[in-house]
Amino acid sequence: MTFDANCKEGASEMTVNILYLCTGNSCRSQMAEGWSRFLGGKAFHAASAGIEAHGKNPRAIAVMREAGVDISGQESTVVNAEMLHQADIVVTVCGHADEQCPALPAGTSRVHWPLTDPAKAVGSEEEIMAEFRATRDEVKRRVENLLETLAGQFHS
Repeated sequence: MTFDANCKEGASEMTVNILYLCTGNSCRSQMAEGWSRFLGGKAFHAASAGIEAHGKNPRAIAVMREAGVDISGQESTVVNAEMLHQADIVVTVCGHADEQCPALPAGTSRVHWPLTDPAKAVGSEEEIMAEFRATRDEVKRRVENLLETLAGQFHS
């Protein structure tokens, strides 16, 4: 995976700005933002947004809390031009966001993660929570890989 972007003008040389983009900014992108903040330290700044804002999903907050990451203070927001301008990389975490992603500024990289939406899980509460946990763990794995790759490219 290679990225063309350099840290945005005015940003600290050591800070990579990541924007996670989803349909409703309620589960997957929120988890990715939380993991990035938790794992990334000062070298990364993470934000998330949606094509729409569906509010925060209580199950996403609960499974992240189980893993020691508090995302309850994050907001569900709609993507705007300023967010896109600040981002070094935009990560779309669902097909709809990938298809509807606005045009990105020159130098901004884009990656797509086709993650399953745990909010669409059906079954017992235990089965639904299992889907949320599986998504949480997959998001963590992808964030770890992304941060490692970005650290090598932006901070070498």
